Amino acid sequence: MKHALIIGATGATGKDLLEFLLQDDEFDQVDIFVRREPGLRHDKLRIHIIDFDKPEEWRHLVKGDVLFSCLGTTIKAAGSKEAQWKIDHDYQYEFAKAARENKVETYVLVSSSGASANSMIFYTKMKGRLELAVKALGFPKLFIFNAPLLERKHSDRGGEVIGLKVLRLLNKIGLFKSQTPLPTEVLAHAMINAAKATENGIHAFHGKEIWACADAER
Repeated sequence: MKHALIIGATGATGKDLLEFLLQDDEFDQVDIFVRREPGLRHDKLRIHIIDFDKPEEWRHLVKGDVLFSCLGTTIKAAGSKEAQWKIDHDYQYEFAKAARENKVETYVLVSSSGASANSMIFYTKMKGRLELAVKALGFPKLFIFNAPLLERKHSDRGGEVIGLKVLRLLNKIGLFKSQTPLPTEVLAHAMINAAKATENGIHAFHGKEIWACADAER
């Protein structure tokens, strides 16, 4: 039986991930770290309401078998690039660091297609810098999902909705097939399957590899 930890459990991917983990017999406990009461109850579920800016108050709680990290926001929601970097990079890195200090062996990270520490684009540069930082922590098992544009249920992100429509049209005429929009529930299934894998090392998943991982039987 496995003990899972999640940050980003109230986001689109995180909600699907949490639902599937609570239904999965291979996981007997799921801890989520959130800023406010989510209004959820389940025998397996442990809720930690924390201040992400005060790691000294929660660092000792980041203990288990696998940390799932799907925390993220937009510049619009965060208010500035600096605020987005703090949430998407700093918070996730601090959790990963605490997990490794507490001997968590498996880390599953939602990153982005095109992530590169040398990117000229703010978002993909931020994701690339995070990937480099967590790789240096030395997790025995590290799974990075370089996800394309996500298809979220009931999304209120205007730019994302428009982007999805455009990308689907391009896909229909055979363009950008490697960037087919990815439903959050598919990503969540792939993350869980990865966490059940037995092979050590750093593993990155892109495009069709994510769909294949979601369908794989472990």
